[in-house]
Amino acid sequence: VVATVMTLTIFGASAQQKIGFVNYEELITAMPEYKTAMTELQDFQASLEKQGQDLNDETEQKISQFSKDSSTYTPSMKEIKREELMKLIQRAQTYQSEAKAKLETEYQKKISPIEKKAQETIKAYALKYKYNYILQSNSILYGSEEGNLSDELKKELGIKDAPAVAPKRP
Repeated sequence: VVATVMTLTIFGASAQQKIGFVNYEELITAMPEYKTAMTELQDFQASLEKQGQDLNDETEQKISQFSKDSSTYTPSMKEIKREELMKLIQRAQTYQSEAKAKLETEYQKKISPIEKKAQETIKAYALKYKYNYILQSNSILYGSEEGNLSDELKKELGIKDAPAVAPKRP
């Protein structure tokens, strides 16, 4: 009798599970904040690239100038100029990795609040409509469209209709 009651309880509890899914990437990329953040990130990346190009141009110019004028330098002056060039070349080389790290940091700073807002909206929706689970649609092998909450969550976020675009990482 106890085993039967437990079995019925387990089946009864599992039958009441409410599960939905959402295309998370589409939800994020449809948010107006995401579009604004991506524009700002593209501007930031262009600025970093410009600074890098300026540094490379300066390096090339100084190397060329050194090659042209080195015959007029004293040995000690040549050594000083070589050291200056080596430092400039090293700075140009490290700039690329520093710029990449800055861009990644800026990406996280801009995108994290957007993802947090989406996650909070999903959680609030799940609690409001008594969902036990809301899964990402890209990890579901099969799901009926009635379980797809993407459009409802877009409405919750105040998003009209937007085409699906995958987020681009720097």
